[in-house]
Amino acid sequence: MPRPKKNATAKVTPSKKTTTKNESKADRFDSTTANSNGDDKSAPGNTQDQKPARANGTTKTTTPSKRKAPQSPEEQAEQKPPSKTAQRSKRSAPPSQTDPLKTINVLLSPNSLQYCRPHDEISALATETPTIRTYSSSTFTPFEELLCAVILSRPISHALGVRSIRTLLNAPHSFTTPQKIQSAGYEGVRAALDEARTQHRQKTAEEIVGLADAVGTALGDSHEDISLERVREESGNDVERERELLKKSVKGLGKTGLDIFFRRVQAVWTEVYPFVDGRTGSALEKFGLPGDAEELRMLLEEKWSELDVGDVDVKDEDEKKRRVFVRLLERAVGADLEGNIDDVKAEA
Repeated sequence: MPRPKKNATAKVTPSKKTTTKNESKADRFDSTTANSNGDDKSAPGNTQDQKPARANGTTKTTTPSKRKAPQSPEEQAEQKPPSKTAQRSKRSAPPSQTDPLKTINVLLSPNSLQYCRPHDEISALATETPTIRTYSSSTFTPFEELLCAVILSRPISHALGVRSIRTLLNAPHSFTTPQKIQSAGYEGVRAALDEARTQHRQKTAEEIVGLADAVGTALGDSHEDISLERVREESGNDVERERELLKKSVKGLGKTGLDIFFRRVQAVWTEVYPFVDGRTGSALEKFGLPGDAEELRMLLEEKWSELDVGDVDVKDEDEKKRRVFVRLLERAVGADLEGNIDDVKAEA
């Protein structure tokens, strides 16, 4: 009697119902992932980040991209991004229709200082003597401007920078000459920076003492020299050579510090005028003003008779124009650093 044949093993294929169930799970997984990242992976044409489905209905996972290495302090200082407030305004606000003349007059007015100063300084001025010298409203000597540039080129906030300047240039410290800094020495300068509650105090104190020494050896005629005319004479009033001499002589003074110094000293160093550094040019353009130095100078020249500059107490007309130019730059970059561009525009 023949033996019964065994049942043939049939190849089983997944039922449509099972496949649909697996695919449904994969769809839900992709949808959840997309929502958690803030991206709509199902949007038409958005195929760059979609995960290909495998035959079993699962999805292929990808390794997250690595974050960029943090920038060095020097890179952060020279490539500082716009403030968050300014970024939001740029995205949401319509193109500015502000009258340039009105904007300029608002920035030049004493009222604009509230938008250019850190809150810390506004509070301090409310309780301190009216004669206190501040970076935003006082006239400084070339040596004092160079001292300020050394401080502000450190990777610290705008508020800490101007607070340090206010502390060092006013009583009881009054480090207004190289000789006074040398008399105080490293310990005296460090104590003043401690009082200012700033950052990088040791490094900054060393650089300030080094600056005072450099004036006596390479930048001035003596340790009492505050004009720095020797820099101009030895450079033949050539701006690039002046920058090279200062960079070589002052430890820690890089491009950012040199830009800050020349932005301010052009009020008295005529060979520098007109000068607008990249950081300030960007701030001016946010106000709808020219970021190019020559274009801005020509605009001020054209509108000169309509500008409110009666409080600029300078007899020489050319010097007055340079000081107005510098004031406009400082107010524009100050308002940008404090995130108050929209407030200034509203005044205009």
